[in-house]
Amino acid sequence: MADTLESIAYFSNRALEQCGYPVIPTADYKKIVGDGADMQVRRMLDRVAGKGKWAEEDFRRVRTVYGGLYGAEPTRLLKNYAGMPETIRQLKGAGIRTAVLSNKPHEWVTAIIETLFPQGSFDVCFGQKPDIPRKPAPDGALLIAEKLGVSPKECLYIGDTNTDMKTGSAAGMDTVGALWGFRTRAELEQNGAHYLAERPEQVAQIALSGKQWGENE
Repeated sequence: MADTLESIAYFSNRALEQCGYPVIPTADYKKIVGDGADMQVRRMLDRVAGKGKWAEEDFRRVRTVYGGLYGAEPTRLLKNYAGMPETIRQLKGAGIRTAVLSNKPHEWVTAIIETLFPQGSFDVCFGQKPDIPRKPAPDGALLIAEKLGVSPKECLYIGDTNTDMKTGSAAGMDTVGALWGFRTRAELEQNGAHYLAERPEQVAQIALSGKQWGENE
C-alpha cells in the first residue's frame, strides 16, 4: 500500500553500520524484503557477510538495532505510491471494504497507515502479531475476510511479491500483482497472479469491472 523502500533501506543500513557491516544499495532491498523483519535481516547478513559466515549472535545484534531504529520512527521517509490514496477513496466510495495485511510488526503498520491515509480508509489493518503466522501463511488473510464478513472467494488480494501471491492463493482469494512495487512481472506471474496492474488505479478497475473474479485478464 505504501512505498517503504527508502525507509527500510535507511534503517537497515544504519543498523548494519552500527554493527560494523557495509551498507547495501537502496534498490537491492527490493529483493531482500517481503518475508518479515527476521528473514530480511538474515538476507542482509548473507549479503554483507556471506552465507554461512555469520552466527545467530550476529543476527540478534543487527535485528535488535534495526528493530529499535525502525520502531522509534516507523514513518520516516515514507511516501504514497502515486494514485494509491485516490484508489482507496474510489473503492470505499463504491462500498468495497478494504484491509491491510503486512509482515511488518503491527505497531509499525498502524503508524504507517495513520500517517499516509485519512482515518477510516481501511476497515481492518493487521501487521505481524505473535498469534498470527506471517505471510505466506493464509491465516491473517482468512481472519481479515472473517472480520469483514465475506468469503475468501469474494476477496481480491493485492501485493507486489511472490509472498503476497502465495498468501492470496493459499487463502483461496484472487490475486492482483502490483507491478509498481518491489518485484518483477515474471515473479508475480510465476507465483499465480490472476491479474496484473501497472498502476493503483487499475486495481479499482479490476474490482469494479463486474467480471467474474478468477478469470485472467
